[in-house]
Order: sequence, then C-alpha cells, then structure tokens
Amino acid sequence: MPAISSNKPYRIGRSKTGLGLFATKPIKKGTKIIRYFGPMLDCRKKKDDEVENKYLFQINNRWTIDGSVRKNIARYINHACRPNAESDVSSRKRTVHIRAIKNIAPGEEINYDYGTEYFKEYLKPIGCKCAACEKKRAKERAEARAEKAKEKLKAQKKAARRAAKTKTSKTKVSKTKVAKGKASKATRASSRRTADYARSASSGARPGPRVDSGARASRVGSLKGSARA
Repeated sequence: MPAISSNKPYRIGRSKTGLGLFATKPIKKGTKIIRYFGPMLDCRKKKDDEVENKYLFQINNRWTIDGSVRKNIARYINHACRPNAESDVSSRKRTVHIRAIKNIAPGEEINYDYGTEYFKEYLKPIGCKCAACEKKRAKERAEARAEKAKEKLKAQKKAARRAAKTKTSKTKVSKTKVAKGKASKATRASSRRTADYARSASSGARPGPRVDSGARASRVGSLKGSARA
C-alpha cells in the first residue's frame, strides 16, 4: 500500500467494496482533493489502444490515463451513485482532479460517479455496492417482505372465511335434516290415523279414539254388574 503524507486530508482504508479512500480532516465543498494520474495512452496507437484494465480514465477521444500505477492514490476512490466528489477533467492540460461537491467530514469515504459506460461494463453485472444502492435494495427487500406478509394474511383471512362458510353450510344441512325427520314422523303418524279410521269405517264400527284391551274388559265387566242389579 503506497505511503501517504500526514498533511494530506485522506487515507486508504477498508471499504464495503474492498479498499477505499477516507477523509482524515474536514474537506470543504469545492476543494481539489487529489489528482488522478498515470501514463498517458494515445488511442491512435495500436499498442496503447490495446491496453485494458479497470483504471483507465478517458480524457477525450484520443487521450486516456492509465491509472493502474500504485502511486496513483486516486485509484482507490470508489464509485457512488450519490457521490460527495466529482472528476474535474481538463482536456487541454490532460489532467484529472477529484473535487469535493459536498462538505466531507473526517472518517467519511470519498467517492465519485464513474459514469454510465463504466457502470454498465463493470458494476451492473455484479451489483453496485454504494450506500445509495444498498439502501435502495434494503428498501426493496423490506417492501417485498411486507408484500409477502400481506399476501399471507390475505390467504389466512380467505381460508378463515371459507371455513366459516363451510361450518354454516353444515349447520344448515343438519337443521334441514332434523326438520325433515320431524315432518316425516308427523306424516307417518297421520298416515296411521287415517288407516285406523279407514279400517273402522269398513267394519261398521264408529270411528273414534283407540281403546286398549284392558280398558275394554273393564268396561264390559261394569256393564254386566249393572245388569244383575
């Protein structure tokens, strides 16, 4: 790891994405923090145009800085979708400085937007790990969990309503069966009475209430006793 002078307002430290550059002193908005430097590549030359790594910083259509050299401390600055710094490019001087666009507090990581092309080629396939994207993903996960819980609760309520409906239907069927049983019993009793009256009418007897044999014998005995007297 390259040495950094103590009078510099930054240090190299551990970040969520590996190594990063962190402020050691308050950095005011508009301050040029560090220069991004390295060998200058001429894209018109085949040899230079074939160079490929993650630290190439294109100044214009012709010139590109190869920032992969270890002395280039600025290469440790990570990408952020909502950064606190930006790249200040001078095509005429062929220089790039990283400048603060916000007040940066000690301990805060310094970052800038790498641009759409770099993002699509290197960051999008693996997922951006900057604070803004991590926060967005956390929010999406929380919303997904809430939606899942909502759907689960909805399913439980639906199942409860279905169970209650089934129970009500069973109760209605049971009551209907009881009512039908009572009606059938009453119908059978009515049919027996009708049959009794019909038999009595056919034998010449006067239709009337049925009397059991014991009561009939008692009545005949009483009549005989009255005749003797």
